[in-house]
Amino acid sequence: MKPASPHILIVDDEPNIVMSLEFLMRKAGYQVSIARNGTEALEAIDHAAFDVVLLDIMMPDVDGYQVCRHLRQHPARQTTRVIMLSAKSKDADVQKGYDAGADLYLPKPFSTRQLMEKVRELLPTT
Repeated sequence: MKPASPHILIVDDEPNIVMSLEFLMRKAGYQVSIARNGTEALEAIDHAAFDVVLLDIMMPDVDGYQVCRHLRQHPARQTTRVIMLSAKSKDADVQKGYDAGADLYLPKPFSTRQLMEKVRELLPTT
């Protein structure tokens, strides 16, 4: 039996970013789920396991830091990898991302090729 392809959750309130990331991830053969804000992300995390979460920080309702902390407190989600994607690139913002539990912090604009490499690196090898 073929193992299920990795499941990626894309969390961003910017439709163009969501569309391009979804296209990239599907093209790479990943299952993709989308949350268009922090509230949807919290619900998704509570209902399904993801291998990687691509997480925007600045969202109108619940920010990415809160989503990441929620994920890290979830006992069944300890293996989920979090890549924060944000226009906030000051050292303090990056540190706050890592403090919240991010595995990686990529400032926007980021290279999609670099992002794909990082996703592959973080995925558990079977």
